Amino acid sequence: MSRLLHAFRRGHWHPSLDTAPLPGPTGTHLALVPEIVAAADRRRWDTVAPGLPPAPTGRRRLLLRALELFEHGTLDIGGLGPQSGEDFRDALWETAGIPGPLAERWCGMLRSTLTERPEPSPDTALALVSLPGNTFTCLEAVLEQLERSAAVWVRPSRREPLSAARLFAALLAVGWPPERISLYPTAQGALRGLIRLTDRHVVFGGSSLAASVRASAGLTLHGPGRGCALVPEDLGTEAAVDWLLPLVAADSGRFCSNVRTVVTAGPAEPLAHALAARLDAMCPELPGGTWPLTAFREPGAAARAARSVPDLMRPGDRLLTRRPPVVETAEGDAYVTAHLVLVDGGPHEPHGRHGPPDHPLLGHEVPFPFAAVVRATGPAAEAIAARSLFVYRPLPAAAARRGTP
Repeated sequence: MSRLLHAFRRGHWHPSLDTAPLPGPTGTHLALVPEIVAAADRRRWDTVAPGLPPAPTGRRRLLLRALELFEHGTLDIGGLGPQSGEDFRDALWETAGIPGPLAERWCGMLRSTLTERPEPSPDTALALVSLPGNTFTCLEAVLEQLERSAAVWVRPSRREPLSAARLFAALLAVGWPPERISLYPTAQGALRGLIRLTDRHVVFGGSSLAASVRASAGLTLHGPGRGCALVPEDLGTEAAVDWLLPLVAADSGRFCSNVRTVVTAGPAEPLAHALAARLDAMCPELPGGTWPLTAFREPGAAARAARSVPDLMRPGDRLLTRRPPVVETAEGDAYVTAHLVLVDGGPHEPHGRHGPPDHPLLGHEVPFPFAAVVRATGPAAEAIAARSLFVYRPLPAAAARRGTP
């Protein structure tokens, strides 16, 4: 029987005649909010906001309670009914292919991020957060705006709206004022309209989305991170692989901070072969393993994602991982296995000072573990690193990230 996950607006859960199906076999649909309805809601907000009770005090305390319920509690989700923590993890697996161990890890990351961040000063803005579908850890941006803003609108991913809806249910359960939060699932082209309707905007997405929205003083855009690891020549191969493996493979390669490019000052081939062998040892048939992979639920999505790597390879590049690019289990789960490409750097001067900083696979963002290995030093290495928001070095004193996702 088909179920409909509701939107949340004007203090209540609402169905809609406009819907979109969620991936997977559950038959669940998502209620979509037309842009004209959101515009009416903004006009209403401007009218009713001065007369609302004050925003809650002690917001951090309420948010921590909400996260506890988000992870473990039984919550009433609009249109879906009561949902336990175990039900939530099951639903994430069935619709978004996110295995339970990753969901648990990401819940812990949300708590840690909230407790470690300084509390912001509240203001009167109506904020928008547009979420991605690759990981629900980006709900941290919603938590930040809830602490800061007078009201928060959230545009969930149509591929994975369950986590945002569950957070809303948790907020309501701890007494968050319902008039100060809204969940607006929308059609794909409605983002720019929501940006026009709000005062401050936090938007997550890839390169194509970044090109579709206009920069403004109130917009924070979290695009591709293009994570880059710089491996010094004196770091042994085994030590380098031990350091690189979690940077590439953690969180199923879905974070903008995952390493996509490995720049080595020493010979690239031994390092690339050793890292490829370790990546091949990851077993997608065991989603509870050390480095669990996510499953692809939309038909053909796994093959399309995997194909993006060979499509961008140039003559001389070599795919060193040996597992089939897509693995389907007896249960019908489709995984994209980890990919590693040794990029042909062309003729090298001594110490590898030439390199291909413009190669399309350097920084290539995909929803599975992937890395391109290239030998470069000096200006060539710096040119590659300059394109990354996250640059990793193995020395503790220099291992800090640059930028934020």
